[in-house]
Amino acid sequence: MPFQSRWTIDIPNCHLATLLFTSPTHPLSQTRPCFLDAARPDTHYFTEHAFRLWSQRFAAGLRRAGLQRGDRVLLFSGNDLFFPVVFMGIIMAGGIFTGANPTFVARELEYQLRDSEATFLICAMGSLATGVQAARGAGLGLDRVFVFDNAVFEQYGADQGTDRIHKKHEEGLRGCRYWGELIASAEEGSRFVWEDLMTPGAADTRTLALNYSSGTTGRPKGVEITHKNYVANLLQYNFLFYLYPDWVERVARARWLCFLPMYHAMAQNIFIAAALRRGVPVYIMPKFDMLTMLEYTEKFRITDYIIVPPVVVALAKHPAVRSGQYDLSSVEGVFSGAAPLGAEVCEQVEKLWAPGQIKVRQGWGMTETTCSLLGWDPRMQPHPASVGELNANCEAKIMADDDKTELGPNQRGELWVRGQNIMKGYWKNPGATKEAKTEDGWLKTGDIAFVNDQGLFHVVDRKKELIKVKGNQVAPAELEAILLDHPAVADAAVIGVPLNDDERPRAYIVLNSGQTATKKDILSFMDGKVSPFKRITGGVVFIDAIPKNPSGKILRKMLRERANAEIQPTARL
Repeated sequence: MPFQSRWTIDIPNCHLATLLFTSPTHPLSQTRPCFLDAARPDTHYFTEHAFRLWSQRFAAGLRRAGLQRGDRVLLFSGNDLFFPVVFMGIIMAGGIFTGANPTFVARELEYQLRDSEATFLICAMGSLATGVQAARGAGLGLDRVFVFDNAVFEQYGADQGTDRIHKKHEEGLRGCRYWGELIASAEEGSRFVWEDLMTPGAADTRTLALNYSSGTTGRPKGVEITHKNYVANLLQYNFLFYLYPDWVERVARARWLCFLPMYHAMAQNIFIAAALRRGVPVYIMPKFDMLTMLEYTEKFRITDYIIVPPVVVALAKHPAVRSGQYDLSSVEGVFSGAAPLGAEVCEQVEKLWAPGQIKVRQGWGMTETTCSLLGWDPRMQPHPASVGELNANCEAKIMADDDKTELGPNQRGELWVRGQNIMKGYWKNPGATKEAKTEDGWLKTGDIAFVNDQGLFHVVDRKKELIKVKGNQVAPAELEAILLDHPAVADAAVIGVPLNDDERPRAYIVLNSGQTATKKDILSFMDGKVSPFKRITGGVVFIDAIPKNPSGKILRKMLRERANAEIQPTARL
């Protein structure tokens, strides 16, 4: 018998923008900020009305530039005040949003451009060299590459059109166009109407985003998230908040700080969609910086830390936090996701506040579940080793290795989940979809979990091979393929090893007979071929043979056991 959520809620059939704005002309606040540039919040912000209008203007411009329903648009940028505008404008226009990690090298970006078959690339000015190289490699014309920054805030304000590009942008575009060309006038934007997708089945089938994930194994795959998926997960996530007895008072004083990358499912769903629906202003940082986060927490009276384990660890250990020089008293909740977190670290963080004020709550989800699937009833005392209980409308099974036997409470097995927030499938990859998702809708997560007698879930291990580095997914197969290109390497295997409450990729290398290479040679060979978080920072070990089963599958469990033995003596020093 599957485990069922305690709650059932209504999930409407509609476009995400319809849920958030009601309609293209519904009255919205013109005074209450929803998104703010954390560095310039007094002058650079959007009210709800302004955000919808900017999004409509971008949507109208995309349509005018030839965007067709279902076309993919790739945004290659760090966080920015206009990131939510690009996201919302693409989906208003009927396109499919896909975001790429801003630290990608050209090879990685080219892969995503090719795989998604993107028709437009919106590329941050600072990453243009990478963007142009990737676009050329993918066969995307530079007339479809648009240079992105937030200078449009002054250039193309609410009463201005986009007939010209300021002279300062005419140079340095490397043959590309400025994205301001895609922003229609305020008058044209205000008339733009998106499809509401309220006809039966429309929201269930219309893809909103391709958020790239490695799934359980292999190269990154585009996870197709529909409007129904997105609407469901937004409402599921917010539902838990409304269980607070004093939620009205809480939402009135709520302030969020977003430094998690908005290309990623977690920040996208929570900071763009859920925050807007809940009416929480979001201060946007370009990227994470510990001291800046602490400074802004004090300055803006941030109420909730929605973060990932490396940030939790930094909170526990950073001298600037422990010194007490920053006022963090406004913080009412600390919520962590993306990877497991140790109980000891949670307890260290909780001690930064008065006894009982803060309890770290861990949740669980994955790109394939849109964002979240397990969370906490705020009326309950959280357990530091648990990731909570099922979202509304969700169900789960704990399955034995035979994929047939359902296990009961306190028995460990693979976590399977089902709900309206489960992905449509992997983009143009029916084989991978069939491996991950059963015909009756169960997603095989690849995580090993158990459910205790209170119905609380504990994720204890990973059946899948992914390595999580600071919340980012690293596929061993990708790194192994690159390592095998080295002329001295005969065979290679990569696993994750624990380091400072995180994971790091560790390479085991078999050299060709008669060839030599040093650890430094291997690390130098990887430079420039992968993003910084994918680098082999967990060590390079030369061995005689990679352990494999008869069919050739790498026996990673044996390598992990070996790595534990190799690391333990160091840990005791």
